[in-house]
Amino acid sequence: MPSRSSGLLAPERAAGQTALLIIDMINCWDFPDAEKLLPCAASIAPRIAALKARCRRSGVPVIYANDNRGRWRSDFPALAQEALRQGGPGAEIASALKPDADDYFVLKPKQSAFFGTPLELLLQHLKASRLILTGVASDQCVLVTATEAGMRDLAVVVPRDCVASQSTARNALVLRQIEEFQKLPTTPSTRLRLIPHARHLQGRRRD
Repeated sequence: MPSRSSGLLAPERAAGQTALLIIDMINCWDFPDAEKLLPCAASIAPRIAALKARCRRSGVPVIYANDNRGRWRSDFPALAQEALRQGGPGAEIASALKPDADDYFVLKPKQSAFFGTPLELLLQHLKASRLILTGVASDQCVLVTATEAGMRDLAVVVPRDCVASQSTARNALVLRQIEEFQKLPTTPSTRLRLIPHARHLQGRRRD
């Protein structure tokens, strides 16, 4: 996980106490059902890229969470380069969402971006108490991460136009679950307030 300053984990503070998490979008798409998920991921990549650009302009840190693919010596920069080299839609996604030098990343062994990773510690150092979750798959890694974020009393937003699953129907079903049962906002990215009023950070339903 790169630091923005030598010798320190994360010296900056997240603007609006907010961080953007991009889940499993930098990928070689070589897992079961990848052929179904890839087109859906490609459709949301431009919107995530636009949201990331807004976040960087506003001082909201960007964190990539990627599966370690069962390899405990995984190297995220090398994965990004491999994704670019493979060509096709996966390379187009990697190009649109290519990490910047001052972005952060965590490698996860399971679906949750928290389990077995330093994400919680990183958020504490950034003073981030609000997470914007984007990426794939909405009914797996995004949903589990949202649940665990809630268990840590973090405010969570899941922009409905920045998450995807293997089908439109599956994505719609999990968005309904997130809205109705987890009581989390799914505000579209273009309407999302990056720097919320302080009172909005006190309740998980606020966007």
